[in-house]
Amino acid sequence: MSPSTKGRQTKKGNGDQTLSVTETLKKQYLKSRPACKVTFILPKEAARDARRITIVGDFNDWQKESTALRKQKDGDFAVTLELECGKEYRYRYLIDGVRWENDWHADRYEPNPYGGEDSIIVV
Repeated sequence: MSPSTKGRQTKKGNGDQTLSVTETLKKQYLKSRPACKVTFILPKEAARDARRITIVGDFNDWQKESTALRKQKDGDFAVTLELECGKEYRYRYLIDGVRWENDWHADRYEPNPYGGEDSIIVV
């Protein structure tokens, strides 16, 4: 696995128990310009019974409704954004307009002024 990709891994446990780590952050750097296509994925385990999920962050001026994720066949929610390279971006997922969720595989986390933490992606 390359440093720019966090991949799907499945490990077998005892009996029929399976542990899955879901790909939630994928970076594809463009050769033609200083930009990176980032696919953000919120796994179905974090989005149980969700009707609408948006990603909110520095890249969309924290507009709660501007960037919706689409539900995938496997139940995960995903969106791909093109971000300028050489920057760090704070972001969070907003589930049904009421519940905030961090990216389980963000590059790191930093405290926010509301007593929680923001996910950070570095591109």
